[in-house]
Amino acid sequence: MHPYNLLQNMPADLSREHIYEILRAPGIRMERIVSLGQVSRPGFWYDQNENEWVMVLQGAASIRFETDNVLVALEKGDFLNIPAHVRHCVEWTDPQKETVWLAVFYDPGSHQLTQDR
Repeated sequence: MHPYNLLQNMPADLSREHIYEILRAPGIRMERIVSLGQVSRPGFWYDQNENEWVMVLQGAASIRFETDNVLVALEKGDFLNIPAHVRHCVEWTDPQKETVWLAVFYDPGSHQLTQDR
């Protein structure tokens, strides 16, 4: 067994966003997402059946939430939890440097999220 590094082996062609599934098990899925200026298409909102915990490991991004039209800026180390069916879109990712996300999707009600602030 050997370790992997989420900040290595970046895709050569960043003209599109790259999504790599890291882990899948009952009730949970993890992805590494690599963006370079990619955003959600106009008028598109994610409306997912799963909760999503997302963290920016490198780069920067902004996510807009439809309900109250709030724009949340994320930088290296920032994370947030998006409950299932909270409509949101990626409004901005850094066009000069790769934005590397760690996204954890988990079933609503099957896991309790705790966080210290």
